[in-house]
Amino acid sequence: MSEQTNTSSGRRVVIVGAGMAGVQTAVALREQGWDGTISLLGAEPHRPYDRPPLSKAVLLGRAEGSAFEVDFDSLGIDLRLGVEATGLRAAEHVLDTQDGPVPYDLLVIATGAEPLVLPGSEGLPGVHVLRTVDDAERLRPLLAQQRDIVAVGAGWIGAEFATAAREAGCRVTVVEAADRPLAGAMPAEVATHMAQWYAHSGAELLTGVQVAAVEPGAVLLADGTRLPADAVVVGIGARPATGWLAGSGIELAPDRSVVTDDRLRTSLPDVYAVGDCSSFPSARYGERLLVHHWDNALQGPRTVAENIVHGPAEGPVYDPVPYFWSEQFGRFVQYAGHHGAADELLWRGDPTGAAWTVCWLRSGVLVALLAVGRPRDLAQGRKLIEQGAAIDRARAADASVPLKSAAL
Repeated sequence: MSEQTNTSSGRRVVIVGAGMAGVQTAVALREQGWDGTISLLGAEPHRPYDRPPLSKAVLLGRAEGSAFEVDFDSLGIDLRLGVEATGLRAAEHVLDTQDGPVPYDLLVIATGAEPLVLPGSEGLPGVHVLRTVDDAERLRPLLAQQRDIVAVGAGWIGAEFATAAREAGCRVTVVEAADRPLAGAMPAEVATHMAQWYAHSGAELLTGVQVAAVEPGAVLLADGTRLPADAVVVGIGARPATGWLAGSGIELAPDRSVVTDDRLRTSLPDVYAVGDCSSFPSARYGERLLVHHWDNALQGPRTVAENIVHGPAEGPVYDPVPYFWSEQFGRFVQYAGHHGAADELLWRGDPTGAAWTVCWLRSGVLVALLAVGRPRDLAQGRKLIEQGAAIDRARAADASVPLKSAAL
């Protein structure tokens, strides 16, 4: 893997991607004492910004943007905007960009993820995704005009967008090919209760149907249903933005993520990867994880920076408890952990009510939880997961008992 030295003077770190992961890596490097050159390259022309507000405040016109409050000049960070990476020549330690070659001593790949497109909808007018600030700006006037909106995909982003569109007064129909919302993220017994939230908000949720075609002013479903649509918003998932690495020799996983080790080093010397574009091995869960969430893009850069500055022999291992949150249909939803290998599901509270929690156990140990309107459960549960704590099932199932008191 990468060969590092803790002597930074005269050496150059190049970071590809100016989203959360890239920006935080640059800042963390300075905090860790890196005094060499740091170049931060962003493909977009905008100052680096945070993404979560795009589906909320920015989309609804309550904020003009969400730029990071980072003084790049005072930190000595060379911020270059509108520069897109096109290739990597690792043997020469050169990054190729649309603006020409950029040499590096150490490279950090933080190019994030790109939204999946609805087959057949590429380039059609009125079809949108919600990934960038420009996407939000294009959608904002449509919401303000209270139009007919069709959202394709009932995942996290689909739910958040439907929430904002309903709040703006739009008529909203959400179309999901699976038999339930969050089919890729939650088991049916949990997602069934979350499906009710759509109707309560005034949005219509259609499951088990596929889009056959997008036409001017309408969406045609495979069952023949024709839905009026002034705008179509596609939220059917995202994949790592790693196409530009073709031919570089870097190892990619089947899901197209950059394969890293437990210190976020890639298969190429002096190249790290962090955030939505990369996957890492989790000893905690016994599998490789690809985490497309904000907290991963916040935490990973600290590990990258420490390993670059201090060297992998002294730097930390990356094995976090994954965490994310979502605000949808008047509810604050939080998730911590990874329930893929769980062998038991435990309810804490009434899932038909306003506040409840689901706990996942593996051999009696808490490995994940979903908290709806119960932030204290999340905070306490996240610590229990980090500790690998076994749980008293009876106490954990009693919503009146603090979750931390259920630890054995």
